[in-house]
Amino acid sequence: MKVTRKVKDILSWYETENAGTKANLARILCTGRLAGTGKMIILPVDQGFEHGPARSFAPNPAGYDPFYHPSLAIEAGLNAYATPLGMMEAVADRVAGQIPLILKMNSANSLSGLKDQAITGSINDALKLGCSAIGFTIYPGSDDCYNMMEEFRELSEEAKSVGLAVVLWSYPRGGGLSKDGETAMDICAYAAHMAALMGANIIKVKLPTDHLEQAEAKKVYEKEKIDLSTMAKRVEHVMQAAFAGRRLVVFSGGATKGADSVYDDARAIRDGGGNGSIIGRNTFQRPKADALAMLDKIVNIYLGKA
Repeated sequence: MKVTRKVKDILSWYETENAGTKANLARILCTGRLAGTGKMIILPVDQGFEHGPARSFAPNPAGYDPFYHPSLAIEAGLNAYATPLGMMEAVADRVAGQIPLILKMNSANSLSGLKDQAITGSINDALKLGCSAIGFTIYPGSDDCYNMMEEFRELSEEAKSVGLAVVLWSYPRGGGLSKDGETAMDICAYAAHMAALMGANIIKVKLPTDHLEQAEAKKVYEKEKIDLSTMAKRVEHVMQAAFAGRRLVVFSGGATKGADSVYDDARAIRDGGGNGSIIGRNTFQRPKADALAMLDKIVNIYLGKA
C-alpha cells in the first residue's frame, strides 16, 4: 500500500487520532482504482434491513447472495464495502484482505414508524471480522436524535480506542422537518457540521437541493449571498461546513435513478471538492455488467477522465 502525499495531508487533519485509526483511514483511501487520490467510492448494502429484501434485491436477484456485493466492489476497484453484521459474517473470511470492510452498527426497518435505529453489532464484532471501520446512522431532528448521538459517542470512543475508523451517516429527519427539508441546503450543511463536531472520521450526507428549510438560516444565506445555483456549489458549501473541508465527506447515491443523473451527481461532487460517493441501489440493483460499467465511469469521473 503506497500512501501518497495527498493521503498524508488528509491524515494530518486528524491530529489526535491514534496510529491504528489513521492506518485504517489510509487503507480505505489507498485501496482500489482511486487509491491515493483522496477520492472514494464505497458500496453500502444495508438496504435489506432498511427497506426489505424484495425492495432491495428483486430488481437484480443475484443480490440476495451476500457474497455478490463485496465481489462487485472488489471487481469494480472500490475503496470499501459496508454492511450490517449478518451479511458481514457471511463474507468476511472470503474477502479478508481484499477490500476494507465497514461494519454498519445500527439499522432501522420499514415495519417501524419510529425515527430511530437499533444497535445490531459491537466493536468486538468489527475486530473479529477484520473491519477497518464502523458505520453508524443518526437522525438529527428526530425525537430520538439525542439518544442516537449518545450511542454514537460511546461506540465511537470504543472504536477509536482500538484503532478503528468511524463513519457517520448524518440524515436529518423527523421533528419539524418537511420532506423537502431533509435534503435542504441549510439542513445538509448542518448535518455535515454536526457529524464533524461529533468526531466522525468520514461523514456521509445526502446531496443538497437549493431549498432552504429554516427561516433564520434563510435570512443568513440571502444576506451573505451564499451561492446555491448549482449542485457543485452546494457540495462546496457542505464541505465548507465540514471544518472548511478538513473532514472526509462522501455523498449518498439515494434511490435508483437514471445513469446520467448518477454521473451528473459524481461530477458535481468532484467539482465541489467532495471526497466521493457512497452508492448502493444505483449499482447493485442493476445487472452486474451494467453496474460494473457504471462504476467504471464514476471512477473515471473522479479521476477527471469523464
